[in-house]
Amino acid sequence: MEKIVDDIKEFIEKRNWRQFHTPDCLAKSISIEAGELLECFQWNNDYDKEHVLEEVADVLIYGLQMCIALDVNPEEIIRSKMEKNAKKYPVEKAKGNSTKYSDFK
Repeated sequence: MEKIVDDIKEFIEKRNWRQFHTPDCLAKSISIEAGELLECFQWNNDYDKEHVLEEVADVLIYGLQMCIALDVNPEEIIRSKMEKNAKKYPVEKAKGNSTKYSDFK
């Protein structure tokens, strides 16, 4: 992941875009791109996989740009969140169902 983050940093720096990549602007961009991803599935279950993958890439790129702007390691925050999720959704309670963790008995 370090290589792709470095590639994104280089892409941004070459274009002098860092000035525009504030956390609030990046959060808006993530939401916009997530909306475009959702739009791929609007009105039918038939979708263009290539278009879906392009939108997924856009969401991921903006997510990594947020990590760059906040000066955080994406691997570390993902691992931390996965550990929290593992505690909230233990296998013995969560396996095979979509119940929210707060509704576990």
